[in-house]
Amino acid sequence: MTEHTGDGPHPKRWWILAVLCLALMVVVLDNTVLNVAIPSITSGLGASTADIQWMINAYSLVLAGMLLTTGLLSDRFGRKRALLLGLVLFGGGSAWAAYAGSAEALIAARAGMGLGAAFLMPGTLAVLVRLFDERERMKAIGIWSAVASLGMAGGPVIGGALIDHFWWGSVFLINVPVAALAILAVARMVPESRDPAVRPPDLVGAALSVITMGSLVWAVISVPQHGWGSAQVLVAVAVGVVGGAAFAWWERRIEHPMLDLGFFANRRFTGAIAGGVLAAFGMGGSLFLLTQHLQSVLGYTPLEAGVRVAPMALTVLLVSSLSGKISAKLGAGGSMAVGMTTVAAGLVALSLVSADSGYGPTLIGLVLIGAGVGVAMPVAANAMMGAIPPDRAGIASGLNGTLTELGNSFGIAVLGSLLAARFAADLPTGLGEGADRSLPSALIAAAHAADPAGMVHAVRTAFVSGMSGSLLIGAGAALLGGITSGLLLRRGERAATPTRETVGV
Repeated sequence: MTEHTGDGPHPKRWWILAVLCLALMVVVLDNTVLNVAIPSITSGLGASTADIQWMINAYSLVLAGMLLTTGLLSDRFGRKRALLLGLVLFGGGSAWAAYAGSAEALIAARAGMGLGAAFLMPGTLAVLVRLFDERERMKAIGIWSAVASLGMAGGPVIGGALIDHFWWGSVFLINVPVAALAILAVARMVPESRDPAVRPPDLVGAALSVITMGSLVWAVISVPQHGWGSAQVLVAVAVGVVGGAAFAWWERRIEHPMLDLGFFANRRFTGAIAGGVLAAFGMGGSLFLLTQHLQSVLGYTPLEAGVRVAPMALTVLLVSSLSGKISAKLGAGGSMAVGMTTVAAGLVALSLVSADSGYGPTLIGLVLIGAGVGVAMPVAANAMMGAIPPDRAGIASGLNGTLTELGNSFGIAVLGSLLAARFAADLPTGLGEGADRSLPSALIAAAHAADPAGMVHAVRTAFVSGMSGSLLIGAGAALLGGITSGLLLRRGERAATPTRETVGV
């Protein structure tokens, strides 16, 4: 199918949006399913907490390192081609992950899935921006966000049901038929689009972007094993900082940069990016901890845990359908501030739970987080994509995804390492060597202690204590993101609104 060249909007744009949402669903399902499967993978492969973090972060490492480059490639060679390639890689990586026989093999498969997602993610928003004008774009992005939330809601439930009836690999295998269906739909429905300007490839910029983002993500995911002050982490941070400086210098120097740094002069673009990064920091690490809390502290099965995470995503689904009306009333800046403050309130509510408090307080926190994300996510996406030329939508979307993944990786590394340190310090003595490697390891050791009931409760209390401190830091990041993003977006709105003098009133 070729690109629509008529004067009006594409006649099948809403059907094409449905196809784009299906492609997005593949990635969303994987991330939420994996969170529920963490305890089963831990026991099935004998994985440590560091292994589990690598399984999550290997995906983020490749995704963050490649998103700018794949965004550029999608603009240059075609977004439809990028979507198809991403679906093939993601589906193949999922099949490999399903039958991985070791933690190392699963980590490698997750890296392959990250490469597939790197081709997928810039294309969905980039195609959407070209199909819909400003009048319809907010509604289309709201639907796109709502479908992503539906995947968040369905992922834990589907993953929990699969783990209850099959082996842990089934949570990856479920991606394969969804990817296959998406490939057929994209090939049949989605029009090809690309940047009409023939720009020479910026190979140096692409290499520097991979080195910069790869080094920074490598540093943060190495923290749990080596510590913040280790040579491995400090060298990786130094390489990332130097690489980033070199990238900025190079992009300003050449005539046709892969990334126009002038995007950052637009307050709407910068505000949307800032909110997304800090929200990802708080949410990424917090949800990583929450799934372990539901299963290993509150004692739910994977399916029960999935059902109990679903209210957050269902709230996102409901509220995001109203985001256009909320934004029209509060403005983009006000909506982002209100949304991210609500997310922070939800994280604070979760930080107040105890080992004996049950599910009620957790539900309140999840609903608040869902409401906040439902307000903020569509507004941020619309503000970012509306602030850039449509022909550069792929690279801009890739930048947003890159920085968001970096924030997510920092969240998991920082909050996870803080939890691990507090958890190890608060564990009762006498559990034996290796009990502090993970919560499941400590619970197994506690079950064989002289006073198993008391020791198990003490282990769970130690985990909740560490989780509470980490969640408060996540809440602070979300609140800071709301304030920063809200101010920038509000200033951008004021700059874009004509004054009475300029319109001659």
